[in-house]
Amino acid sequence: MKHFFLATFLAGAVALPAYAADYSIMAPAAPGGGWDQTARSLQTVLQQEKISKRVQVMNVPGAGGTIGIAQFASQQKGNPNAIMVTGYVMVGAILTNKSPVTLKDVTPIARLTGEYESIVVPAASDIKTVADLVAKLKANPGAVSWGGGSAGGTDHITAGLIAKAAGVDPTKINYIAFSGGGESLAAILGGQVTAGIASYGEMEAQIKAGTLRLLAVSSDKRIDGIDAPTLKESGLDVVIQNWRMVAAAPGITAEQKAAITADFEKLDKSAGWQETLKTKGWSDTYLSGPAFDEQLAKDIASTEAILKDIGLVK
Repeated sequence: MKHFFLATFLAGAVALPAYAADYSIMAPAAPGGGWDQTARSLQTVLQQEKISKRVQVMNVPGAGGTIGIAQFASQQKGNPNAIMVTGYVMVGAILTNKSPVTLKDVTPIARLTGEYESIVVPAASDIKTVADLVAKLKANPGAVSWGGGSAGGTDHITAGLIAKAAGVDPTKINYIAFSGGGESLAAILGGQVTAGIASYGEMEAQIKAGTLRLLAVSSDKRIDGIDAPTLKESGLDVVIQNWRMVAAAPGITAEQKAAITADFEKLDKSAGWQETLKTKGWSDTYLSGPAFDEQLAKDIASTEAILKDIGLVK
């Protein structure tokens, strides 16, 4: 009889939904930007798709994510429940800030999304096209201020590449870095900078509302649903995509890494995540395992070369 009850109990237990760990996701930036949006989208979908029962998000802003990664690496060692959202921006920030803590000090899990950059000006600006912006840049590079995310990040690199493609010394650009998308957006809308650079999703609401004018996007060809030319069409040979990834804590076991990777593979294939990608205008660039490790190493090397080229890294 005892065995019957035990078997019945076990059968019932197996029938319950198999939730993974409760995750704590760090967005190493202020609210409102791309990392924050990614972390909160992950929180929603992981719970909605019953991959995880309880997911918390915390923001640790500053220095292009290098404050967050330092805290994450030191405080979460061996914790399989801890996840950090990061990406291309942090690769540049680690180099420009000479951060002692790098992506080698955490456990990269997967690349999730890619998003192209948008170049915008306030609606009241006399700059109507990229050609107008380039004319001002050539006349006086220092008089054109660019607002965007952290120093050395994708926005900063984009500004440097635009200057270089326009035949202007990229070391002369006047770039003003903000710690989060919300701060950057407020400065652009308030006319505190000449032009702004950010991922399209961070600017979309204001572009559609008509408070920002979209001059161009950094894709290789026009994007469906976005009424703007590419930088290439505008005469500047610049194509750049901002990608985002998730990393786990250092010191986890191979089994724990495999379980976390399986959860994010499940997330990537889910209807909820695919819908989120569509809504946010993010490309699905999912990549994990050895292929991702190899790609990440290549991206770090190429970013270092670009940053040296535009004078941000010696």
